[in-house]
Amino acid sequence: MLTYPFDFHFTSAIVCRVAASLKDAALCQREIREVINIEKARIQHQEYIAILRKLGLDVIELQADESLPDEVFVEDTAVVCDGIALICRPGIPGRLKEVDIIRTILRREGLSIVDIKDPLATIDGGDVLFTGREFFVGLSKTTNIAGAKAVASAFPEYPIKKGAHLKNFVSMVAMDTMAIGKSDIAKDLLRQMEENGEYKSYKIITLRDDPAANCLWINGTVLHLPMNHRYEDSIRILTSRLGPTVSQGELLNSEFAKIDCVLSSRCLLFNRP
Repeated sequence: MLTYPFDFHFTSAIVCRVAASLKDAALCQREIREVINIEKARIQHQEYIAILRKLGLDVIELQADESLPDEVFVEDTAVVCDGIALICRPGIPGRLKEVDIIRTILRREGLSIVDIKDPLATIDGGDVLFTGREFFVGLSKTTNIAGAKAVASAFPEYPIKKGAHLKNFVSMVAMDTMAIGKSDIAKDLLRQMEENGEYKSYKIITLRDDPAANCLWINGTVLHLPMNHRYEDSIRILTSRLGPTVSQGELLNSEFAKIDCVLSSRCLLFNRP
């Protein structure tokens, strides 16, 4: 069983290498704002993987499959907590093969596998935020109410609350502490979480830029975007509020941001039983 509240210490991560087909809008089915430099994306992702290993994670690295351009975004494939892996059903049908691959790996790693029974349910792992005490599930074009109910069924010991799309706007950065953006969507999301959440004492770090609010808190270290000219004010606020005693690191995400994908989307974190 997890310690309560969960302290965001993990033993393992699944990642996938970057396929060249990621730059193909017709294949990846995402809005591509700018042309992706695949070689640069691969360099950024290898640095990302190296940092995960430095944090003590056993990293399972999958080879790229050109027929699966979105496979690098492994966070969407499962929700893992307390030795249980809820296998997601992505809202994009072309991603079902990715889910099958992750199911096989997690079963091999000893996790209890839960498949979604409702044929109408859709859910992406990136729409699910676990605070260490409760789950918030964002309703989006890839996650519906039936998908949120599947999370509640898989993890009945934790409260499940529904809100807007989550991980692009909010993440956990310390015990009971959230970083959240300042856009109207983020503000509305925070209001819903404050009104509907079971726990009422979360600390909130508000950042001017939504992308800066997506961080990875792993084994005592907070990984965030670099303090460049684009997000300088937000990252300065974040690092100041976290304080000098919190270990921090920077991760590049500029190529993946071109298709609106955040830091957390590129790894699936879990603990071996």
